[in-house]
Amino acid sequence: MIIFVDILLWTIVGALALAAAVRGRILFHNGAREGAVDFLRLLPRLALGVVGSGYIAAVIPHDLMARWLGPESGVAGIALAVIGGTLTPGGPVVGFSIGAAALKSGAGAPQVIAYSIAWALYALQRLFLWEVPVMSGRVVWLRVAASLPLPFLAAGAAMLLGRP
Repeated sequence: MIIFVDILLWTIVGALALAAAVRGRILFHNGAREGAVDFLRLLPRLALGVVGSGYIAAVIPHDLMARWLGPESGVAGIALAVIGGTLTPGGPVVGFSIGAAALKSGAGAPQVIAYSIAWALYALQRLFLWEVPVMSGRVVWLRVAASLPLPFLAAGAAMLLGRP
């Protein structure tokens, strides 16, 4: 399955490169240059996040992780994961690395799913630094209230679907 996704993504990149080349040589070169610069900027962050998640997983006591966020922690573990996701600052390298480290340390899949969704939907720093200044506070809080049950629903669906 993973190889299929890789092939699909490279096919899309090839099609976009071909479309840019057809539209003009300058467009093709600009796209390749911007993509390479973005790749080089992101690569160290990805490496730090992946290696860092391994160290985090090694340092966190497995019995503590299993007790608080393990598969048997139930709704309390899911609620704790949602709070953790809400309080986690940073971008995808930070959020997903912490989720990966939690899985490696004994956290349950439903709890990590709840964490990831809470982090993506309503991380506090993003709410206060980006959303509230750009949109009205009423719209932001209405969005948060409307999306509040989503991490719990996704974790519940993961529990019903079984162990991944």
